[in-house]
Amino acid sequence: MTGDVDLSPVATLLGDPTRARILQALQDGRALPAGELARRAGITPSTASAHLARLSDGGLIAVERGGRHRYYRLAGPDVARVLEALAAIAPTKPPRSLREATIGDALAAARTCYDHLAGRLGVELTHALIEQNALEDTGESFQLGVRANIVLANLGIEALPPRRPHALRCIDWSERHPHVAGGIGAAICTRAFAAGWIERLPTSRAVRLTPAGQRAFACLGL
Repeated sequence: MTGDVDLSPVATLLGDPTRARILQALQDGRALPAGELARRAGITPSTASAHLARLSDGGLIAVERGGRHRYYRLAGPDVARVLEALAAIAPTKPPRSLREATIGDALAAARTCYDHLAGRLGVELTHALIEQNALEDTGESFQLGVRANIVLANLGIEALPPRRPHALRCIDWSERHPHVAGGIGAAICTRAFAAGWIERLPTSRAVRLTPAGQRAFACLGL
């Protein structure tokens, strides 16, 4: 016999403010050491270790070993999508300093959401792909459009990542509109980093569109 799902263990993990900050720090898909996560969450390393153990036991993060060090990342794209969906219905936290306000503005402009682009840049990119018939919006989901191969080739992308959905709809918490995730979102983000079209900003998951990126994305009408 199979019972209904039990949401309470996951909700308990997500409901703690410190663990929420740790998960937000990992939302860009990178693996970070415990010390960096402790710094971003504003806690001591020993406190971070206890929270990381609970998140790992709960299946929300995965641990990687690099020599004598441990690195932590989100357990997968499903966790990232849950966090983005929660962010879309969560209240906005007022910035307590100019630094926090600057980071907030940068995140709203452009950021990574696990392995794809989000913020205004991600939503504008999604709209451009739809206009170019590389992406089709059914109102409930995204799917590849008739010109997907041509548009992706113009961006220097020859193939999409295997063994995953080609296009997924992810609600953007800052824009309140969907941006594209899945294989096409990951391929564009990977290509953008490799080609220097975007670059990470320090201490957050925000990114910046470079002049080279502006020229590259001009073919999409951005």
